[in-house]
Amino acid sequence: MTEKEIIKVSIEEFSRLQNYMLVTEKESESYKRMKDRYIELKIFLQISGVNLTELDKINE
Repeated sequence: MTEKEIIKVSIEEFSRLQNYMLVTEKESESYKRMKDRYIELKIFLQISGVNLTELDKINE
């Protein structure tokens, strides 16, 4: 995979993950695990130069 393909897949995963987080109770174990992945993806995308202003629905 090229760097651009990896970033594209990560953006798709970030978006999909946020949709799941929005319908999950914040106190649940599932949400806590999703939040860990959310933070990992957010850091990766920021380092990759992706502007998350429009993409970040959770903003945590």
